[in-house]
Amino acid sequence: MAGTVATVLEIVQQILNGLAIGAVYTLIALGLTVVFGILGIAHFAHGSVAMLGGYLTFAVMERWGLPFFVSMALAMIAGALAGMLIERLAYRPVRDAPHINAFIIALGLTMMVEGFNLLAFGADQVVIQTPYRAVFNVGGIAVAELRVIVILTACSLIGITALLIRKTKTGKAIRAVAQNRNAAILMGVNVERISQVVFGISSALGVAAGALIGALLAIAPGVGESLAVKGFAVLILGGLGSVPGAVLGGVILGVSEAMAAGFISSAYKDVIAFLVMIGVLLLRPEGLLGKR
Repeated sequence: MAGTVATVLEIVQQILNGLAIGAVYTLIALGLTVVFGILGIAHFAHGSVAMLGGYLTFAVMERWGLPFFVSMALAMIAGALAGMLIERLAYRPVRDAPHINAFIIALGLTMMVEGFNLLAFGADQVVIQTPYRAVFNVGGIAVAELRVIVILTACSLIGITALLIRKTKTGKAIRAVAQNRNAAILMGVNVERISQVVFGISSALGVAAGALIGALLAIAPGVGESLAVKGFAVLILGGLGSVPGAVLGGVILGVSEAMAAGFISSAYKDVIAFLVMIGVLLLRPEGLLGKR
């Protein structure tokens, strides 16, 4: 009986741990979903932009001594501007070209942003220090204050993004472009401005994810590429272009990783998580909440 209770507590513990990292994966995937679902661009540099946001948050906190969330907000603004610049200079010129052009540009952007991160911030691993260090014991389960903060922050940003897309005039224009670009143009929608806004939103979400991962784990050169891979895995798992699918996929991937690390080995957590993804796609190729 005692062994069963201990096992149940361990499962709940790993689920809580997985929800925190899954929330970060969801933010990454949500940014990718907004760009891919609306503009049809696989923005591989998104993970590197997220790492840039983490580094910027760390730099602002270290240089000016600002609180974590204020620093993250400033980094999100900078990230949004960087995203709009990327759309204008990198992707817009090849908007009507074959998809392979945008694919190559995305890979090139990944190398450029990773190189900038390395030159600007060095090769050392960075951990963003926050005041959220308490650990609460709830019925034998250790609940870290920082993990709760990460989950709540991610949920808030997801909710704000959903409201922006569903309830605002700009959001309606974004959905119009996603449904039928040509019809949106005929109805007077400024597609170029909408494309910039979409990239700004996507990059801001990525920066927030980078800041949260820096506080939860660490940031270092190369981590951005891994985050981009996880983000696309969540995107495929949940269904291409589906915002609810991105949320569900992020939770599944995060919990799968935590379960694998807790009950097998942390060395196999990525393998187990991707096996789950492959299994789901074999049964439902369009993703959990995707359309056929």
